Amino acid sequence: MRVRQLHSWQVSPTEAQAIQSRLARLVSTTNGLTVPRYVAGADISTRSSRGTAVVAVVVLSYAGLEVKEVEVAEQRISFPYVPGLLSFREAPAILNVCERLKTDPDLVLVDGQGIAHPRRFGLACHLGVLLDTATVGCAKSVLCGTYGKLEEAAGSFAEMADNGEVIGAAVRTRADVKPVYVSIGHKVDLLTAVSWTLGCCRGYRLPEPTRLAHLAASGRLRTAKLSA
Repeated sequence: MRVRQLHSWQVSPTEAQAIQSRLARLVSTTNGLTVPRYVAGADISTRSSRGTAVVAVVVLSYAGLEVKEVEVAEQRISFPYVPGLLSFREAPAILNVCERLKTDPDLVLVDGQGIAHPRRFGLACHLGVLLDTATVGCAKSVLCGTYGKLEEAAGSFAEMADNGEVIGAAVRTRADVKPVYVSIGHKVDLLTAVSWTLGCCRGYRLPEPTRLAHLAASGRLRTAKLSA
């Protein structure tokens, strides 16, 4: 995958916030893809004591969800942990691994926020804009926004709003388990993002692309081989 170079990563937290606000204007909330052929999941497992992280990107067929490619590498992490600036900590490492892919995914699911972010530019948006690829944020927790009643049945979802603006959806991927929080990353509308997330689920809380990426990053996916 090709990565657009739109800014430096060697910035202060204040400069990072300004970059997020500027690049948020580039996010497309219009669906530009009919049915993806390949969908990727990205996840990262930090090793704080070493200042590194293991990054995994898994590419699956859609909708069969058969594993097409797995790339795993240990990358150095230099940006500090700052709430709301996760992309400056994790995106450079994920992008480095994306550049190694031999299969270009049409859609990327990210374990993180899309526009469900205070500056409407979470990790999924950052990756989507720099990769110029459709992306969906599929987070395990809420960063901002609230939602109303959510039915317990799998496939149920409720819109999330922040200051009167719809920013995502709480999605029940499995009956009677905690939802995931889906938001637009880039080049997709919210209903389509929810639909594709549900289409990637196979009985677990997390959709298969990010679930397998999490397993690969933690060394628990057999097909994953760590590279430098």
